[in-house]
Amino acid sequence: MVSRQAARLVAGTPVIASAHFAAEADPYDPVSNPDGYVNVGTAENRLVWDLLAPRLRAARGVAAADIRYAPLHGTAALRSQVARFLARGGSPVDPEDLIVVSGATAALDIIASVLCDPGEALAVPVPYYGALDTDLTGRSGARLLPVPPLAGVSLPDAAALIGTVRRARAAGTTVRALVLTSPHNPLGLVYRESELQAFASACAALDLDLVADEVYAHSAFTGPAFVSARDAAPGVLDPHRVHVVWGFAKDLGLPGLKVGVLHTRQPQVRAAARELAYFAPVSTDTQWLLTDLLAADDWVARFLTTGRDRLAASYAAAAGHLTGVGVPFLPAGAGFSIWTDLRGWLDTATPAAEELLWRRLFTAGRINLLPGAVFHHPEPGWFRLCHTTDPATVAEAVARLRRVLGG
Repeated sequence: MVSRQAARLVAGTPVIASAHFAAEADPYDPVSNPDGYVNVGTAENRLVWDLLAPRLRAARGVAAADIRYAPLHGTAALRSQVARFLARGGSPVDPEDLIVVSGATAALDIIASVLCDPGEALAVPVPYYGALDTDLTGRSGARLLPVPPLAGVSLPDAAALIGTVRRARAAGTTVRALVLTSPHNPLGLVYRESELQAFASACAALDLDLVADEVYAHSAFTGPAFVSARDAAPGVLDPHRVHVVWGFAKDLGLPGLKVGVLHTRQPQVRAAARELAYFAPVSTDTQWLLTDLLAADDWVARFLTTGRDRLAASYAAAAGHLTGVGVPFLPAGAGFSIWTDLRGWLDTATPAAEELLWRRLFTAGRINLLPGAVFHHPEPGWFRLCHTTDPATVAEAVARLRRVLGG
């Protein structure tokens, strides 16, 4: 007999993960497996391996220190290099304010556990990255407070946050923080500095901390320039109340290495986060590899520039395919996906109809394309299409989409 906590965790496996592993177990290949799953549901950047391969495959000497215990919140050398990286284009970062753990998921779990007691809430604008349901609540016992957008608006603003939090508090809910994905996932929008400042001001007025998941910080390819919440908030919100999460998975195309970072300047939060890092350390060998990678300034600059250029081209190609088959979408300026509008193909404007269409796409079309319900979108019919894979795979995905939709 397992605990209630264990039963809750088993029931909470993200749909994103389930669909990914099902699709990856039988992947599409135009020659060897033309009927396999086309995976455009997983936000992995598969466009940069040729840039990474020479660095990751290079021979290196392994020192004794690479296999010994190291500080569980990250080696001093890696934290120093990450601090330099995070400061690119922004204010300096103190390495002592960084906690390195096994993935951005672990960093989100830690910040939720530190800020919230079980039953307390974190406000999250809708739609939001579906795995936050597990990342922020799975072990912390916190719950999410959705902040819905106004009619006809893609994302809620600071005024919507204020209204939602005040209503929740009037009903007896303790709300501790606002959580933003910036740039936004799944919409691929880049928050303007003025928008971040408005959220920071609302947090100050509501006595909230601000948590910014910035894993796509260097994956903005058009539109407003990305500004970190830690640079937008000063003068509006106490810097000690701003906590930033970043990781190597998106910007540097290294999801399998599972390395994330929490940046916090609040001493008690930092101390508690270091203690929780005990349960999510990164191998010393992996830390050495990443330290060496980030130390190569010229390579990092070229990688980020080339990566953004490839993201822009990949997005443009995918958008062109969708336009060619008459499928609308929300224009994006960052990230790996396109928010695709399939409302016109629903039998009825209901969650049940959206799920039915999703299952048709997955079973009949063998396309892994995630539905808006995964991201808690209030209007059925939106789907997230990830385009950062082989261009022929994206083209095949859209061709299958057209066939299933009857185009």
